[in-house]
Amino acid sequence: MQQTSPQDHAASARRTLDAEIAGLAALSAALEDGLKAPFAAAVEAARAAPGRVVVTGMGKSGHVARKIAATLASTGTPAFFLHPAEASHGDLGMLATGDVVLALSQSGETPELKDVIWHCKRFDTPLIAVTAEAASALATAADIVLLLPRAEEACPNQLAPTTSTTMQMALGDALAIALLEARGFSAADFRAFHPGGRLGARLVTVGELMGRGEAAPAVLESASIAEAIVEISAKRYGGAAVVDADGRLVGAFTDGDLRRALPTAGLDARVADHMTRTPVFVSPQTMASEALRVMNERPRPILLLFVCEEGRLAGAVHMHDFLRAGVA
Repeated sequence: MQQTSPQDHAASARRTLDAEIAGLAALSAALEDGLKAPFAAAVEAARAAPGRVVVTGMGKSGHVARKIAATLASTGTPAFFLHPAEASHGDLGMLATGDVVLALSQSGETPELKDVIWHCKRFDTPLIAVTAEAASALATAADIVLLLPRAEEACPNQLAPTTSTTMQMALGDALAIALLEARGFSAADFRAFHPGGRLGARLVTVGELMGRGEAAPAVLESASIAEAIVEISAKRYGGAAVVDADGRLVGAFTDGDLRRALPTAGLDARVADHMTRTPVFVSPQTMASEALRVMNERPRPILLLFVCEEGRLAGAVHMHDFLRAGVA
């Protein structure tokens, strides 16, 4: 094959992307036609399985299978990757009653899958095949066949798996998300499997970050501005909640409210006459990422957010709390 010049590299990249986009378009169209029923059957088989989804494949399909297993496991479907060559040397013992096997092979004739297929048939383990060959050994043995539509590889020699592995990956993502939705897997559930990094931080709830009890700045609506200044100065929030005798949030008194009040009001003036009414608040169960959006997507972004349960003040959270937690 003739070598390309540096000027041709971007054009090559576009051809690759166009080929893979065409493959994904064909896959999407197939899900409206012949692939629709078997895909639904695969989702239900994985959903109903009391065990795990065991994903297997060799070569490039094996790399994709590892990713699919990881995505399934992180979205509420217990799953792991089984290397088909190692399976023939004892790792078939990883398969247990109640498991479902998801096997990937573009040709459907991968020899290393032979013992996995045999094991599934012997122990009546449901086998889901992802392949492009309907008459292949894998497709013939499978209980459910997810037949990939024909698509040209991006490789000009039609040898390197490119478009085909992109389609496998996308179908695996589609399966994982369909299962996620079928299970009603929530953001809170997601956090249980993603406690680390910024993603885990964004899934923290406000209740885990807020100051509560005596740590939350609050004054009664009958309090004076002087009393509010003392409370604000004693705490780290730059403001205080204004509550009634039952602890219900009725307003907010911030540094900004204080500056606006002082030119005309004395320190003995009632804070209720100078507070911001209908302050912004969230519940303790609100995700930190959602609370951050509430604070930022206002005409004037706010730094202090109150937390209430059934209308009563439960705590307060400051922008600095989000920064320390790695949310912002």
